[in-house]
Amino acid sequence: MANPVQTTNDPESNQILAADLLAADESAHYASLTDALEQTVFESFDDGLYIGMMSGTSLDGMDAVLCQFASDSENTQQPLQLITSHSQNFPARLREVLLALCQPNGIQALTPSADEPNNQPNSELDWFGWASKTYGEFASEVVNNLLQQSNTGSESVLAIGCHGQTVRHRPQMAVTLQLLDANIIAERTAISVVSDFRRRDMAVGGQGAPLVPAFHKALFSDSASTRILLNLGGIANITVLPANDDPVIGYDTGPANLLLDAWAKQHIDKDYDQDGAWAQSGQVIEPLLNQLLEHPFFAQPHPKSTGREDFNLSWLKSELQAFDKTATDTRYSAADVQATLTELTAISACDQINQFISNQKQSSVYVCGGGALNDYLMTRLQAHLPHCHVTTTASLGLDPAWVEAVAFAWLARQTLMGETGNLPAVTGAKKGVVLGQVCFA
Repeated sequence: MANPVQTTNDPESNQILAADLLAADESAHYASLTDALEQTVFESFDDGLYIGMMSGTSLDGMDAVLCQFASDSENTQQPLQLITSHSQNFPARLREVLLALCQPNGIQALTPSADEPNNQPNSELDWFGWASKTYGEFASEVVNNLLQQSNTGSESVLAIGCHGQTVRHRPQMAVTLQLLDANIIAERTAISVVSDFRRRDMAVGGQGAPLVPAFHKALFSDSASTRILLNLGGIANITVLPANDDPVIGYDTGPANLLLDAWAKQHIDKDYDQDGAWAQSGQVIEPLLNQLLEHPFFAQPHPKSTGREDFNLSWLKSELQAFDKTATDTRYSAADVQATLTELTAISACDQINQFISNQKQSSVYVCGGGALNDYLMTRLQAHLPHCHVTTTASLGLDPAWVEAVAFAWLARQTLMGETGNLPAVTGAKKGVVLGQVCFA
Protein backbone atom coordinates (compact mmCIF):
# COMPACT_ATOMS: atom_id res chain seq x y z
CA MET A 1 0.00 0.00 0.00
CA ALA A 2 1.33 3.44 -0.90
CA ASN A 3 2.17 5.90 1.85
CA PRO A 4 -0.59 8.48 2.37
CA VAL A 5 0.17 12.02 1.23
CA GLN A 6 0.61 14.33 4.23
CA THR A 7 -0.99 17.72 3.57
CA THR A 8 -0.92 20.92 5.61
CA ASN A 9 -3.23 23.84 6.08
CA ASP A 10 -0.90 26.02 3.96
CA PRO A 11 -2.07 26.01 0.29
CA GLU A 12 1.36 27.17 -0.97
CA SER A 13 3.11 24.34 0.88
CA ASN A 14 0.59 21.87 -0.55
CA GLN A 15 1.35 23.10 -4.08
CA ILE A 16 5.08 22.66 -3.54
CA LEU A 17 4.51 19.19 -2.12
CA ALA A 18 2.32 18.22 -5.08
CA ALA A 19 4.95 19.51 -7.54
CA ASP A 20 7.64 17.46 -5.79
CA LEU A 21 5.49 14.35 -5.94
CA LEU A 22 4.75 14.94 -9.63
CA ALA A 23 8.46 15.41 -10.40
CA ALA A 24 9.31 12.20 -8.53
CA ASP A 25 6.58 10.34 -10.40
CA GLU A 26 7.86 11.65 -13.76
CA SER A 27 11.42 10.70 -12.81
CA ALA A 28 10.33 7.17 -11.97
CA HIS A 29 8.35 6.98 -15.21
CA TYR A 30 11.36 8.20 -17.20
CA ALA A 31 13.62 5.64 -15.52
CA SER A 32 11.09 2.93 -16.37
CA LEU A 33 11.02 4.02 -20.00
CA THR A 34 14.83 4.09 -20.12
CA ASP A 35 15.00 0.56 -18.75
CA ALA A 36 12.44 -0.57 -21.31
CA LEU A 37 14.42 1.02 -24.13
CA GLU A 38 17.62 -0.65 -22.98
CA GLN A 39 15.86 -4.00 -22.77
CA THR A 40 14.05 -3.80 -26.11
CA VAL A 41 15.66 -1.32 -28.51
CA PHE A 42 19.32 -2.08 -27.87
CA GLU A 43 18.74 -5.82 -27.59
CA SER A 44 16.82 -5.85 -30.86
CA PHE A 45 19.97 -4.67 -32.63
CA ASP A 46 21.99 -7.66 -31.44
CA ASP A 47 21.76 -10.29 -34.16
CA GLY A 48 20.09 -8.63 -37.15
CA LEU A 49 21.49 -7.92 -40.61
CA TYR A 50 24.08 -5.19 -41.10
CA ILE A 51 25.86 -3.72 -44.09
CA GLY A 52 29.47 -2.61 -43.83
CA MET A 53 31.18 -0.35 -46.37
CA MET A 54 34.80 0.65 -46.79
CA SER A 55 36.85 2.64 -49.28
CA GLY A 56 40.43 2.76 -48.10
CA THR A 57 43.42 5.02 -48.54
CA SER A 58 44.37 3.31 -51.80
CA LEU A 59 41.07 4.49 -53.36
CA ASP A 60 40.85 1.36 -55.49
CA GLY A 61 37.09 1.02 -55.03
CA MET A 62 34.27 0.57 -52.54
CA ASP A 63 33.69 -2.74 -50.76
CA ALA A 64 30.34 -3.66 -49.22
CA VAL A 65 29.17 -6.69 -47.26
CA LEU A 66 25.87 -7.93 -45.89
CA CYS A 67 26.44 -9.91 -42.72
CA GLN A 68 24.96 -11.10 -39.46
CA PHE A 69 26.66 -11.46 -36.10
CA ALA A 70 25.79 -14.05 -33.51
CA SER A 71 24.18 -12.78 -30.33
CA ASP A 72 26.73 -12.20 -27.57
CA SER A 73 24.69 -14.52 -25.38
CA GLU A 74 25.00 -17.40 -27.82
CA ASN A 75 27.75 -19.97 -27.46
CA THR A 76 28.57 -20.43 -31.11
CA GLN A 77 31.56 -21.42 -33.18
CA GLN A 78 30.34 -19.14 -35.98
CA PRO A 79 30.22 -15.58 -34.63
CA LEU A 80 29.86 -14.15 -38.14
CA GLN A 81 27.84 -15.07 -41.20
CA LEU A 82 28.97 -13.27 -44.35
CA ILE A 83 25.88 -13.40 -46.55
CA THR A 84 26.93 -11.37 -49.60
CA SER A 85 29.86 -9.22 -50.67
CA HIS A 86 30.14 -6.74 -53.48
CA SER A 87 32.80 -4.36 -54.78
CA GLN A 88 32.68 -1.54 -57.32
CA ASN A 89 35.41 0.64 -58.75
CA PHE A 90 35.01 4.36 -58.20
CA PRO A 91 33.73 6.39 -61.13
CA ALA A 92 36.86 7.84 -62.70
CA ARG A 93 35.95 11.49 -62.05
CA LEU A 94 34.98 10.90 -58.41
CA ARG A 95 38.28 9.10 -57.80
CA GLU A 96 40.20 11.95 -59.44
CA VAL A 97 38.51 14.53 -57.23
CA LEU A 98 38.98 12.44 -54.08
CA LEU A 99 42.69 12.09 -54.84
CA ALA A 100 42.92 15.86 -55.34
CA LEU A 101 41.17 16.53 -52.03
CA CYS A 102 43.58 14.23 -50.22
CA GLN A 103 46.40 16.65 -50.99
CA PRO A 104 46.45 20.22 -49.66
CA ASN A 105 45.54 22.54 -52.56
CA GLY A 106 45.29 19.52 -54.85
CA ILE A 107 42.01 20.73 -56.32
CA GLN A 108 43.78 23.61 -58.04
CA ALA A 109 44.74 21.18 -60.81
CA LEU A 110 41.10 20.25 -61.51
CA THR A 111 39.28 21.63 -64.55
CA PRO A 112 35.55 21.84 -63.74
CA SER A 113 32.86 20.64 -66.12
CA ALA A 114 29.39 22.14 -66.39
CA ASP A 115 27.88 20.37 -63.35
CA GLU A 116 30.89 20.84 -61.08
CA PRO A 117 32.17 23.76 -58.95
CA ASN A 118 33.31 26.45 -61.37
CA ASN A 119 34.63 29.13 -59.06
CA GLN A 120 38.01 30.54 -60.02
CA PRO A 121 40.27 29.95 -58.27
CA ASN A 122 38.91 26.55 -57.30
CA SER A 123 37.32 26.41 -53.86
CA GLU A 124 38.33 23.39 -51.79
CA LEU A 125 35.10 23.64 -49.76
CA ASP A 126 32.97 23.63 -52.93
CA TRP A 127 34.77 20.52 -54.19
CA PHE A 128 34.44 18.90 -50.77
CA GLY A 129 30.68 19.44 -50.92
CA TRP A 130 30.44 18.12 -54.49
CA ALA A 131 32.47 15.03 -53.60
CA SER A 132 30.44 14.37 -50.42
CA LYS A 133 27.23 14.38 -52.44
CA THR A 134 28.67 12.30 -55.27
CA TYR A 135 30.25 9.81 -52.85
CA GLY A 136 26.86 9.41 -51.12
CA GLU A 137 25.15 8.78 -54.46
CA PHE A 138 27.77 6.20 -55.43
CA ALA A 139 27.61 4.48 -52.03
CA SER A 140 23.81 4.28 -52.36
CA GLU A 141 24.22 2.58 -55.72
CA VAL A 142 26.64 0.07 -54.21
CA VAL A 143 24.24 -0.73 -51.36
CA ASN A 144 21.29 -1.21 -53.67
CA ASN A 145 23.35 -3.48 -55.92
CA LEU A 146 24.35 -5.50 -52.85
CA LEU A 147 20.72 -5.85 -51.76
CA GLN A 148 19.64 -6.88 -55.24
CA GLN A 149 22.48 -9.39 -55.47
CA SER A 150 21.41 -11.00 -52.19
CA ASN A 151 17.66 -10.66 -52.82
CA THR A 152 17.31 -8.79 -49.53
CA GLY A 153 14.80 -6.06 -48.77
CA SER A 154 16.02 -2.87 -47.16
CA GLU A 155 13.55 -3.37 -44.31
CA SER A 156 15.53 -6.43 -43.23
CA VAL A 157 18.74 -4.44 -42.63
CA LEU A 158 19.19 -2.69 -39.30
CA ALA A 159 21.93 -0.28 -40.34
CA ILE A 160 24.75 0.52 -42.72
CA GLY A 161 28.19 1.21 -41.28
CA CYS A 162 29.92 3.50 -43.77
CA HIS A 163 33.38 4.85 -42.97
CA GLY A 164 33.42 7.44 -45.75
CA GLN A 165 36.57 8.57 -47.52
CA THR A 166 39.38 10.00 -45.43
CA VAL A 167 40.66 13.14 -47.12
CA ARG A 168 42.62 14.54 -44.16
CA HIS A 169 44.00 12.84 -41.08
CA ARG A 170 46.05 15.03 -38.72
CA PRO A 171 46.12 13.19 -35.38
CA GLN A 172 48.70 15.63 -33.98
CA MET A 173 46.02 18.32 -34.40
CA ALA A 174 43.19 16.02 -33.27
CA VAL A 175 41.62 16.53 -36.71
CA THR A 176 40.29 13.93 -39.12
CA LEU A 177 37.89 14.37 -42.05
CA GLN A 178 35.89 11.56 -43.62
CA LEU A 179 34.04 12.75 -46.70
CA LEU A 180 30.46 11.44 -46.93
CA ASP A 181 26.85 12.65 -46.99
CA ALA A 182 25.10 9.94 -44.98
CA ASN A 183 21.72 11.62 -45.52
CA ILE A 184 21.79 10.69 -49.20
CA ILE A 185 22.51 7.02 -48.42
CA ALA A 186 19.73 6.86 -45.82
CA GLU A 187 17.26 8.46 -48.19
CA ARG A 188 18.11 6.39 -51.26
CA THR A 189 18.37 3.02 -49.50
CA ALA A 190 15.73 3.44 -46.75
CA ILE A 191 18.31 2.15 -44.24
CA SER A 192 19.76 4.02 -41.27
CA VAL A 193 23.45 4.92 -41.63
CA VAL A 194 26.16 5.03 -38.98
CA SER A 195 29.17 7.13 -39.99
CA ASP A 196 31.78 9.55 -38.59
CA PHE A 197 33.40 6.85 -36.44
CA ARG A 198 36.76 8.47 -35.75
CA ARG A 199 36.08 11.86 -34.23
CA ARG A 200 34.51 10.63 -30.97
CA ASP A 201 37.72 8.75 -30.21
CA MET A 202 39.69 11.92 -30.93
CA ALA A 203 37.39 13.85 -28.57
CA VAL A 204 38.73 11.73 -25.71
CA GLY A 205 42.37 12.11 -26.69
CA GLY A 206 42.73 9.27 -29.21
CA GLN A 207 44.27 9.18 -32.66
CA GLY A 208 40.93 8.18 -34.18
CA ALA A 209 42.73 5.22 -35.76
CA PRO A 210 43.12 2.40 -36.18
CA LEU A 211 39.59 1.29 -35.25
CA VAL A 212 39.58 -2.18 -36.79
CA PRO A 213 41.60 -3.81 -33.94
CA ALA A 214 38.48 -3.75 -31.75
CA PHE A 215 36.76 -5.90 -34.35
CA HIS A 216 39.83 -8.13 -34.67
CA LYS A 217 39.67 -8.74 -30.92
CA ALA A 218 35.97 -9.60 -31.03
CA LEU A 219 36.27 -12.01 -33.95
CA PHE A 220 39.79 -13.42 -34.05
CA SER A 221 41.25 -13.52 -30.52
CA ASP A 222 42.29 -16.93 -29.20
CA SER A 223 42.96 -17.71 -25.53
CA ALA A 224 45.44 -20.42 -26.51
CA SER A 225 47.80 -18.39 -28.69
CA THR A 226 48.93 -14.89 -29.57
CA ARG A 227 47.73 -13.85 -33.00
CA ILE A 228 48.98 -10.98 -35.11
CA LEU A 229 46.87 -9.50 -37.89
CA LEU A 230 48.48 -7.40 -40.60
CA ASN A 231 46.15 -5.29 -42.71
CA LEU A 232 47.69 -4.25 -46.02
CA GLY A 233 45.45 -1.55 -47.42
CA GLY A 234 46.69 1.80 -48.64
CA ILE A 235 48.41 1.99 -45.26
CA ALA A 236 49.66 -1.06 -43.35
CA ASN A 237 48.66 -1.63 -39.74
CA ILE A 238 49.05 -4.43 -37.23
CA THR A 239 46.89 -5.81 -34.44
CA VAL A 240 48.48 -7.91 -31.70
CA LEU A 241 45.94 -10.17 -29.95
CA PRO A 242 47.60 -11.60 -26.81
CA ALA A 243 46.63 -15.06 -25.59
CA ASN A 244 46.30 -13.72 -22.04
CA ASP A 245 44.35 -10.73 -20.75
CA ASP A 246 46.99 -8.20 -21.78
CA PRO A 247 45.66 -5.19 -23.73
CA VAL A 248 45.37 -5.45 -27.50
CA ILE A 249 48.05 -3.49 -29.36
CA GLY A 250 47.43 -1.97 -32.77
CA TYR A 251 48.83 0.84 -34.89
CA ASP A 252 49.86 1.86 -38.39
CA THR A 253 53.29 0.66 -39.53
CA GLY A 254 53.71 2.64 -42.76
CA PRO A 255 52.71 2.73 -46.44
CA ALA A 256 51.48 -0.26 -48.41
CA ASN A 257 49.29 -0.26 -51.52
CA LEU A 258 49.08 3.54 -51.54
CA LEU A 259 52.60 3.95 -52.96
CA LEU A 260 52.68 0.64 -54.85
CA ASP A 261 49.50 1.44 -56.78
CA ALA A 262 50.46 5.05 -57.49
CA TRP A 263 53.86 4.06 -58.91
CA ALA A 264 52.33 1.27 -61.00
CA LYS A 265 49.70 3.61 -62.41
CA GLN A 266 52.30 6.16 -63.42
CA HIS A 267 54.74 3.75 -65.07
CA ILE A 268 52.81 0.75 -66.41
CA ASP A 269 49.34 2.38 -66.57
CA LYS A 270 47.76 -0.27 -64.34
CA ASP A 271 45.74 0.31 -61.20
CA TYR A 272 47.91 -2.15 -59.29
CA ASP A 273 50.85 -4.51 -59.72
CA GLN A 274 49.16 -7.87 -60.36
CA ASP A 275 50.58 -10.46 -57.94
CA GLY A 276 53.59 -8.17 -57.47
CA ALA A 277 55.03 -9.51 -60.77
CA TRP A 278 56.38 -6.13 -61.88
CA ALA A 279 58.11 -5.55 -58.53
CA GLN A 280 59.59 -9.04 -58.65
CA SER A 281 61.16 -8.23 -62.03
CA GLY A 282 63.17 -5.43 -60.43
CA GLN A 283 65.99 -5.21 -57.90
CA VAL A 284 65.76 -3.59 -54.48
CA ILE A 285 67.80 -0.35 -54.34
CA GLU A 286 69.27 -0.75 -50.86
CA PRO A 287 70.58 2.84 -50.40
CA LEU A 288 67.19 4.23 -51.47
CA LEU A 289 65.40 1.81 -49.13
CA ASN A 290 67.53 2.99 -46.22
CA GLN A 291 66.80 6.60 -47.12
CA LEU A 292 63.03 5.99 -47.22
CA LEU A 293 63.18 4.25 -43.84
CA GLU A 294 64.53 7.48 -42.34
CA HIS A 295 61.04 9.00 -42.53
CA PRO A 296 60.30 10.17 -38.95
CA PHE A 297 57.05 8.20 -38.77
CA PHE A 298 58.89 4.89 -38.56
CA ALA A 299 60.73 5.95 -35.40
CA GLN A 300 57.63 7.23 -33.59
CA PRO A 301 56.38 5.14 -30.66
CA HIS A 302 52.86 3.75 -30.80
CA PRO A 303 50.01 4.53 -30.63
CA LYS A 304 50.39 6.16 -34.01
CA SER A 305 48.57 6.48 -37.31
CA THR A 306 49.39 7.91 -40.70
CA GLY A 307 47.97 8.38 -44.16
CA ARG A 308 48.28 9.96 -47.56
CA GLU A 309 49.36 13.24 -45.91
CA ASP A 310 52.70 11.64 -44.98
CA PHE A 311 53.19 9.09 -47.75
CA ASN A 312 52.22 10.03 -51.30
CA LEU A 313 53.60 10.18 -54.82
CA SER A 314 54.91 13.73 -54.34
CA TRP A 315 56.86 12.61 -51.27
CA LEU A 316 58.29 9.66 -53.20
CA LYS A 317 59.37 11.88 -56.11
CA SER A 318 61.11 14.30 -53.75
CA GLU A 319 62.91 11.36 -52.13
CA LEU A 320 64.03 10.11 -55.54
CA GLN A 321 65.33 13.57 -56.45
CA ALA A 322 67.30 13.73 -53.21
CA PHE A 323 68.64 10.23 -53.83
CA ASP A 324 69.75 11.08 -57.36
CA LYS A 325 71.76 14.03 -56.04
CA THR A 326 73.69 11.98 -53.48
CA ALA A 327 73.98 8.50 -55.00
CA THR A 328 77.15 7.56 -56.86
CA ASP A 329 75.24 5.17 -59.11
CA THR A 330 71.73 6.24 -60.08
CA ARG A 331 71.14 3.65 -62.77
CA TYR A 332 67.83 2.08 -61.81
CA SER A 333 64.52 1.29 -63.47
CA ALA A 334 60.94 2.00 -62.48
CA ALA A 335 60.61 -1.71 -61.67
CA ASP A 336 63.53 -1.35 -59.26
CA VAL A 337 61.66 1.41 -57.44
CA GLN A 338 58.57 -0.82 -57.25
CA ALA A 339 60.69 -3.61 -55.77
CA THR A 340 62.09 -1.12 -53.25
CA LEU A 341 58.62 0.10 -52.28
CA THR A 342 57.50 -3.49 -51.78
CA GLU A 343 60.50 -4.06 -49.52
CA LEU A 344 59.71 -0.83 -47.65
CA THR A 345 56.21 -2.14 -46.89
CA ALA A 346 57.51 -5.55 -45.81
CA ILE A 347 60.38 -4.32 -43.63
CA SER A 348 58.45 -1.53 -41.89
CA ALA A 349 55.67 -3.97 -40.98
CA CYS A 350 57.90 -6.89 -40.02
CA ASP A 351 60.20 -4.75 -37.86
CA GLN A 352 57.16 -3.97 -35.73
CA ILE A 353 55.79 -7.52 -35.73
CA ASN A 354 59.14 -8.96 -34.62
CA GLN A 355 58.94 -6.89 -31.44
CA PHE A 356 56.00 -8.99 -30.29
CA ILE A 357 57.14 -12.45 -31.34
CA SER A 358 60.85 -12.37 -30.45
CA ASN A 359 60.36 -14.76 -27.53
CA GLN A 360 58.08 -17.17 -29.37
CA LYS A 361 59.43 -20.04 -31.40
CA GLN A 362 56.42 -20.24 -33.68
CA SER A 363 53.72 -17.65 -34.27
CA SER A 364 51.13 -16.95 -36.92
CA VAL A 365 50.60 -13.74 -38.82
CA TYR A 366 47.28 -13.36 -40.63
CA VAL A 367 47.22 -10.90 -43.52
CA CYS A 368 44.13 -9.10 -44.83
CA GLY A 369 43.44 -6.25 -47.23
CA GLY A 370 44.35 -5.96 -50.90
CA GLY A 371 48.02 -6.61 -50.17
CA ALA A 372 47.16 -10.20 -49.23
CA LEU A 373 46.68 -10.81 -52.97
CA ASN A 374 50.22 -9.62 -53.77
CA ASP A 375 52.16 -12.89 -53.95
CA TYR A 376 55.56 -11.20 -54.07
CA LEU A 377 54.79 -9.04 -51.02
CA MET A 378 53.58 -12.12 -49.12
CA THR A 379 56.88 -13.83 -50.01
CA ARG A 380 58.88 -10.88 -48.69
CA LEU A 381 56.87 -10.86 -45.46
CA GLN A 382 57.63 -14.53 -44.92
CA ALA A 383 61.33 -13.87 -45.59
CA HIS A 384 61.45 -11.23 -42.84
CA LEU A 385 59.43 -13.40 -40.43
CA PRO A 386 61.29 -16.73 -40.57
CA HIS A 387 59.83 -17.94 -37.25
CA CYS A 388 56.26 -17.14 -38.26
CA HIS A 389 53.68 -18.83 -40.39
CA VAL A 390 52.43 -16.07 -42.70
CA THR A 391 48.99 -16.73 -44.14
CA THR A 392 45.74 -14.82 -44.71
CA THR A 393 42.59 -14.40 -42.64
CA ALA A 394 40.93 -16.95 -44.94
CA SER A 395 42.39 -19.58 -42.60
CA LEU A 396 40.39 -17.91 -39.80
CA GLY A 397 37.20 -18.06 -41.81
CA LEU A 398 37.04 -14.60 -43.39
CA ASP A 399 38.28 -13.71 -46.86
CA PRO A 400 41.03 -11.07 -46.53
CA ALA A 401 39.32 -8.81 -49.07
CA TRP A 402 36.29 -8.22 -46.84
CA VAL A 403 37.72 -7.84 -43.34
CA GLU A 404 37.56 -4.04 -43.17
CA ALA A 405 34.05 -3.81 -44.61
CA VAL A 406 32.83 -6.40 -42.10
CA ALA A 407 34.57 -4.42 -39.35
CA PHE A 408 32.45 -1.36 -40.08
CA ALA A 409 29.28 -3.44 -40.09
CA TRP A 410 30.35 -4.61 -36.61
CA LEU A 411 31.13 -1.05 -35.51
CA ALA A 412 27.67 0.07 -36.66
CA ARG A 413 26.18 -2.72 -34.56
CA GLN A 414 28.23 -1.58 -31.56
CA THR A 415 26.87 1.94 -32.01
CA LEU A 416 23.23 0.90 -32.17
CA MET A 417 23.69 -1.36 -29.14
CA GLY A 418 25.24 1.48 -27.16
CA GLU A 419 28.55 -0.40 -26.85
CA THR A 420 32.06 1.04 -27.09
CA GLY A 421 33.86 0.65 -30.40
CA ASN A 422 37.38 1.88 -29.70
CA LEU A 423 40.27 0.33 -27.79
CA PRO A 424 42.04 3.01 -25.70
CA ALA A 425 45.26 0.98 -25.60
CA VAL A 426 45.30 1.09 -29.41
CA THR A 427 44.21 4.65 -30.21
CA GLY A 428 45.57 6.35 -27.09
CA ALA A 429 42.10 7.51 -26.02
CA LYS A 430 41.44 8.22 -22.34
CA LYS A 431 38.46 5.86 -22.29
CA GLY A 432 36.27 3.62 -24.38
CA VAL A 433 33.39 5.43 -26.08
CA VAL A 434 30.45 4.70 -28.35
CA LEU A 435 31.55 5.72 -31.85
CA GLY A 436 29.70 7.19 -34.78
CA GLN A 437 26.69 9.31 -35.61
CA VAL A 438 23.38 7.81 -36.75
CA CYS A 439 21.37 9.15 -39.67
CA PHE A 440 18.00 7.44 -39.32
CA ALA A 441 16.14 6.39 -42.44
